[in-house]
Amino acid sequence: MTDRIRVLIADDHPVFRDGLRALVESAPDLDLAGEATTGAEAVDLAATGRPAVILMDLRMPDVSGIEATRQIVAADPTVGVLIVTMSEDDESLFAAMRAGARGYIPKDAERAQILSAIRATAQGEAVFGASIARRVADFFAAPRQPTAEPFPGLTERENEILELIAQGRSNGDIGGQLGIASKTVRNHVANVFNKLQVADRSQAIVRAREAGLGRDASKRYG
Repeated sequence: MTDRIRVLIADDHPVFRDGLRALVESAPDLDLAGEATTGAEAVDLAATGRPAVILMDLRMPDVSGIEATRQIVAADPTVGVLIVTMSEDDESLFAAMRAGARGYIPKDAERAQILSAIRATAQGEAVFGASIARRVADFFAAPRQPTAEPFPGLTERENEILELIAQGRSNGDIGGQLGIASKTVRNHVANVFNKLQVADRSQAIVRAREAGLGRDASKRYG
């Protein structure tokens, strides 16, 4: 039997929260792990309720949904945070991605879309509503002019590795490209993540591409 997906709802609007609860309880493969009405409650319940997926509103009392997401993912990167919000501006979208959210869908999404997004998030997939997905695709496709030194805190080698990460290269590819051992690559990657204050590769790619890295694989390493 497939494991049921534990879902935590974090939203300060009672009517919408009630609707999400009813949706979760109606699904045979989902279990309600709890409900939070503030960002701080979401962080606490994420630690005690063992959710696989958190439905997170962005505009929460005390701690924002973005900051709550950052704290939750930092404590447990296996938790999938799915932002469910009315805020579809680029600033909120990319702030949520940098914080570690796996998905971002509008509150007016159909019930079936929300259920599908919950299941995909539990599987580790990146999930975006149709209009949001188009903006993400446009963002990564648009040419950007990199600054001379977008991440001055990184060493020259770390900047080289970040460039290759932004191109979607694996650690093995990076080691082969730069002629260094896999263990050395892992150490550099860990240093890059620490200096950029990101939790994983996807967040590092977002930061790097926002700075204009990774656009042309042949420019530096062809």
